[in-house]
Amino acid sequence: MYFLKTEESFDAAHFLKGYNGKCKNMHGHRWRVEVEICGEELNKEGQYRGMLVDFSILKRDLKNAVDLLDHKILIEKDVLDLKMLSFLEEEKYEYVKLDDIPTAEHLAKYFYDQLKNKDYNMHFVRIYETPNNCITYAE
Repeated sequence: MYFLKTEESFDAAHFLKGYNGKCKNMHGHRWRVEVEICGEELNKEGQYRGMLVDFSILKRDLKNAVDLLDHKILIEKDVLDLKMLSFLEEEKYEYVKLDDIPTAEHLAKYFYDQLKNKDYNMHFVRIYETPNNCITYAE
C-alpha cells in the first residue's frame, strides 16, 4: 500500500454557539490541514507512470478547498440572525456558512469530503487547530 501526504494552512475565525467556555467567543486560528491518500497500484503509463498521484495535483486540489475558507469567518448555517448577517455584509466581512458547527472535527470531515468528491482514495484528514492539538478523520 502506498500513502501520499500533503498539507496546507489557512487562517479563519469561528465561534461555538452553545459552548460553555472561551470558544463561545469569536476567535481565530492558523488551521493546518494534512491530507493523506492511499492506493495499492501506481500508474503504469504516461507522464504519471510510477506515481500514485502527482503531488502537484493533490496540492492544487487541497489548496483550492482551503482557499474557500481562508481569512473568512466560519459560521454554522442558521446560527446568526438576519440583523447580524446584515452587519457582516455591510462591513464587508467575508464568511462561509457551514452545515455543521465549525469545530476542528467537522472541518476535518469537510476537507475529507471535498477531496473524496474529487475521486481521491482518502486515508485520513488531520486538522491542527493549534500547533499541539489536532483531530484526525477517516472512514
